[in-house]
Amino acid sequence: ILLSNISSLNAENKVERIYEGKVDSNIVILVFESLTCSHCATFHKEIYPKLKENFIDKGLVKLEYRNFPLDLAAFNAAKAAQCKASNGEEILHFLYKNQTEWVKGNNIEDLNNNLKIILSSKNFGIDYEKCINDKNIEDFVLEDRIEGVKKYNVSATPTIIINEEKFEKPLTYKNLEKTLEKLL
Repeated sequence: ILLSNISSLNAENKVERIYEGKVDSNIVILVFESLTCSHCATFHKEIYPKLKENFIDKGLVKLEYRNFPLDLAAFNAAKAAQCKASNGEEILHFLYKNQTEWVKGNNIEDLNNNLKIILSSKNFGIDYEKCINDKNIEDFVLEDRIEGVKKYNVSATPTIIINEEKFEKPLTYKNLEKTLEKLL
């Protein structure tokens, strides 16, 4: 009886994975990223649009976002995005596109304030304080990071995992495209 109570509690408080694409795609890409990482922002601005157009939108690839915060500001931003998983990818893309607007300041309070302001400017319907203080979301984000290190040996962001294999080539659209085409 105790176990069923625990599992029903987890089901009620389950944090959902942010992903794009067809759920049952034959190709699953995990992207471990940190919202304060400039290379991750470059991935979202330069590689992701072509990946979306040529693979995700065609139902060939499922792209799952995995949290790998490199600092406290990225941790809080990840919690805010995870708080609204139904449009989490929109929040992620927005935060990367506007990274230079909120990843600035002299301390974590400045960055948190910038993050709160930029999220409210877009009206995502996020209760910022509630999101960054939600223990279930916090655990979810930290579990992603732990899994990244233990299972995939992630040590930098972004790290791409394609069908459980670490993508070891330089992260360009061309290299990604060649790898994905071989899997089709």
